[in-house]
Amino acid sequence: MACNPSVKVMHLSTNPYETVGFYDSAISAGRHRAIVGGRWEETGRIELKVLREAGLLPHHHLLDIGAGALRLGCKAVPYLEPGHYWATDASRAIMLAGWRAELADPARLDPAQLVEDARFDFPGIPAHITHAIAFAVFPHLPFAQLHRALTNLHRFERLDCFLFTVFLAPDPVALMTPYRQADGVVTHHNRAPFHILEEDVNQLARSCGWRVARREVMLPRGQVLFAAQPVRS
Repeated sequence: MACNPSVKVMHLSTNPYETVGFYDSAISAGRHRAIVGGRWEETGRIELKVLREAGLLPHHHLLDIGAGALRLGCKAVPYLEPGHYWATDASRAIMLAGWRAELADPARLDPAQLVEDARFDFPGIPAHITHAIAFAVFPHLPFAQLHRALTNLHRFERLDCFLFTVFLAPDPVALMTPYRQADGVVTHHNRAPFHILEEDVNQLARSCGWRVARREVMLPRGQVLFAAQPVRS
């Protein structure tokens, strides 16, 4: 389902992770954990916890969007049945670094299921995905990328729940200025880390054919979790 073109799409800015050599230098320095945001153990546990609370069971099929060095993957792969974890990221190299260094049993995950995808096209991802998550992805990207992800996820007909996080500004005035989040991070309307309005998240989701609900859960750095379910006729 295509999104309504009248919905406001904002924040045209460069993704800081697109800097030439960013991933290669970090991986060669053994910093594959650090460049995906730190707080590795805490954040990975939270990711799996919110997925399980959203109904993820071992027989389900998970798509980890913006998986980085498999901060979630190193916990989700042992939890899920073999072959039921798929991941995408702008850099396949960072996912492979995580596959080599972070999985207790790499044999449970075919590296072919780590798919390079910088545009939320989800190439080669199987149709039977039931759950998806993009944790700490959209705070680094223009709002238009959430629009694109919601549009393209509609092709997964068995998808039951898509979890994603954003930073919010409390009102239109704060939206246009730097805003200090509860955990101390300063966010912006025109550069990363980005903040947006809750009403814009809701409007965009509705226009793209999703029901979306804010989840009241404490997340690292003051991010806000949303759970989206596709509206199907």
